[in-house]
Amino acid sequence: MLNAEFRDRGVYLPEADALVVADLHVGRAEASDVAYPLGEAADLSDRLRSLIDRFDPGEVVIAGDAVHRFDRVAVADERALSELVDACLDAGARPVFVRGNHDTALDETTLGDTAPGETAPSGAWDGRVHDGYELDASVRNAPVVVRHGHEAPPEHESAGLYVVGHDHPAIEIEGKRRPCWLYAERAFRGADVLMLPAFTRLAAGVAVNDMTAREFQSPFVTDADALRPIVAREDGDAVEFPPLGEFRRLL
Repeated sequence: MLNAEFRDRGVYLPEADALVVADLHVGRAEASDVAYPLGEAADLSDRLRSLIDRFDPGEVVIAGDAVHRFDRVAVADERALSELVDACLDAGARPVFVRGNHDTALDETTLGDTAPGETAPSGAWDGRVHDGYELDASVRNAPVVVRHGHEAPPEHESAGLYVVGHDHPAIEIEGKRRPCWLYAERAFRGADVLMLPAFTRLAAGVAVNDMTAREFQSPFVTDADALRPIVAREDGDAVEFPPLGEFRRLL
């Protein structure tokens, strides 16, 4: 099994000393006209700070779809993103953004990389948005690469593990839908794949119980039956279930 710690829709990879979250969709509440009692921005930043406090990572990687709107990043969304960046910097962690399919307007803001100890400028930060980001870790002597998951990586790219988001996976157990991680060994071009649930709690998640590979939007899923759901319990610990091909027969 992958050496990882799963908590609150994020994953901490000890070898890389990196916390990875995906699909924050900042601005989704406003764009969808959805009332959220905790407040979208505060909920995201408070939960991210909690994960950072728990794991004390050297890096925090946002694996795509940091924002929800395709066309622009509103001022309120820039403030919310800046709070997320500050949550990282306040703890001495380096924030890294990976581009998702919703992030077409990120380059029009001041988003990018900021070193720990620096102050995020007005907007969110100043620097690069990565198409793919290689962590300081390896699986079977090949790199761990974070991508959003909406498109296949270049054929020449080498990876032992891909960490992706995009599909917002969830699993239905006894009538209750729960966000889940999905993991499979050697699932894409010989690399392992770990798919994260959406970090925003405004996304109900897509129930993967009966999905085939063709029904996933991510090209990283080539065999849905091989995906192992991982579900966090109320006490915070995570439980790994059998692969979907077997798990379906148990439900």
